[in-house]
Amino acid sequence: MTTKTKKEYLIYKLSDEMKGSTRIDAALFKKLDVKRGLRNEDGTGVLVGLTNIGNVVGYERKEDGSLVPIEGELYFRGYEVKDLCRAIMREDRFGFEEIAFLLLSGRLPDREELEEFSDLILDNMPLEQKTLLHIIEMEGNDVMNILARSVLEFYTFDDNPDDVSRENLMRQSIELISKFPTIIAYAYNMLRRKEQGRTLHIRDARPDHSLAENFLYMLKGSDFTRLDARTLDLLLILHSEHGGGNNSTFTVRVTSSTGTDTYSSIAAGIGSLKGPKHGGANLKVCEMIDFLKEKISDWNDEKEISLWLRRILRSETFDKSGLIYGIGHAVYTKSDPRTVLLKEMARELAIEKGRLEEYEFMERIERLAIQEVYAAKGQRKTLCANVDFYSGLVYDLIGIPREIYTPLFAMARIVGWCAHRNEELNFEGRRIIRPAYRCVTDEKPYIEMEER
Repeated sequence: MTTKTKKEYLIYKLSDEMKGSTRIDAALFKKLDVKRGLRNEDGTGVLVGLTNIGNVVGYERKEDGSLVPIEGELYFRGYEVKDLCRAIMREDRFGFEEIAFLLLSGRLPDREELEEFSDLILDNMPLEQKTLLHIIEMEGNDVMNILARSVLEFYTFDDNPDDVSRENLMRQSIELISKFPTIIAYAYNMLRRKEQGRTLHIRDARPDHSLAENFLYMLKGSDFTRLDARTLDLLLILHSEHGGGNNSTFTVRVTSSTGTDTYSSIAAGIGSLKGPKHGGANLKVCEMIDFLKEKISDWNDEKEISLWLRRILRSETFDKSGLIYGIGHAVYTKSDPRTVLLKEMARELAIEKGRLEEYEFMERIERLAIQEVYAAKGQRKTLCANVDFYSGLVYDLIGIPREIYTPLFAMARIVGWCAHRNEELNFEGRRIIRPAYRCVTDEKPYIEMEER
């Protein structure tokens, strides 16, 4: 048995005391009408703000207050995402830049404006040499952490970092949207060199490529297909915005309400997104699917699949959390519109890669998992697969390493973060966001040092 030093013992003692000092009777939350997690009793979010940017719809509320499940809808600036994406898919083109223009400005661009905006994105993708050198020199094996530190570094290199005028906010927004793909691609290649001894490739963005194509090119050269790039483009669109209530966007709005600089606020959003209950969720899905692939001998045997899903729900296996990851959503009920759109291209991509059997295995798990949750817990809420259920598979089909699954989410969501920050700082009558916490500790008389 290892003997603890005095410092180690003090840390152990304080951490043990933390167990008691952080305990709060769960019944108090209901008794005092506390909206735990900013959620109402029926699971809906507490209304804390208004926005013109995005709307997430998963149910209808009747006059009696009850919620009726409906097919999910997602709107960007009033346009349904299904309409935007299907038009882009039908025309066989890339659309992320168009969606970024829409979310930042509030309107769709015409052809000339879109070309100029795309050129502006391209012009801002390269990193200045001093910034590039900082990224190469950064230690660590987590790309999200490197991304957050890189964003904070931008403050140092910005000649006007604290200016919150509209023009400066838009400049900073466009620069961040442009530079995220470059930072992530370079950071991963640097990480791969350090950990695997691979050759370090620093590739410049190409003028004939979209943002999605340029990211893949900077990441791994020309080793990707047009379908790879178009599917990544779709994922970037689907992840670019999801209303003001998601945790990372709310974090950006909370920090922005203080008047802090753009880089501090966006770094906070990255920290929020990194969590496994938010942007890191698709990694848990991947781990679960890997486990099921190994344990299930026949991927077509629905009885065997259901058996293992039941064991997961009973906390008997996998990570013993009792959760089937990727199933269910805070707002969507009958369907997640992002999942519906992604599956359309995911099947096509799986066929191209010769992995259709794997995709169909995922579809069986999706269908059977919902049935098993209902059987085990009752149909208290209508469930669907969320976008995280398939996004990991799609990234893998494209050939993207797992180390950058969550950074890719940030690469898309930076658009929504910037749009919400700009709105938070520009609507009339804005106030610092400052909710209340009620202290439930009894008051105590002070004890003199000699009497403790």
